[in-house]
Amino acid sequence: MDDGWISEEDWRTIVANVPIVSVDLVIRRDGGVLLGRRTNEPAKGYWFVPGGRVQKGETRREAVRRVAREELGVGVEIVESLGAFEHRYETANVPGVDTKHYLANGYVVDIVDGDLDPDDQHDGFRVFRSPPEPCHEYVRAYVEAASAVEAWTA
Repeated sequence: MDDGWISEEDWRTIVANVPIVSVDLVIRRDGGVLLGRRTNEPAKGYWFVPGGRVQKGETRREAVRRVAREELGVGVEIVESLGAFEHRYETANVPGVDTKHYLANGYVVDIVDGDLDPDDQHDGFRVFRSPPEPCHEYVRAYVEAASAVEAWTA
């Protein structure tokens, strides 16, 4: 396609057959972690970290900065790479596909500029100093891996 996006049919084929490479942002803020309650699958209704796919030709670090701008309207500084995590979901937001599989790369980040202006993938953002309910198990794994977020691991 001319706009750089693939067709819905191609996306459906990819999601049905290939793990998606993504980045997730563990955002340190006010002594806790900034989480948003998801409005779409997978993990709809759960408090979750912002994140998104890595685009072709983009490094993971570039993806972190792009996702922060697109989803939250802020610039971030990468503090720590948490490594790769495998995420499997029994739901997907793709018609005709029942599951989704991500190879997610977690990053601890700090907001360095801009005012939080989230997109519509979350119905609200809050800072948590301990795990909220419902908090997805994948978020707990990120926070446990993040030595920078001491409140949840104490």
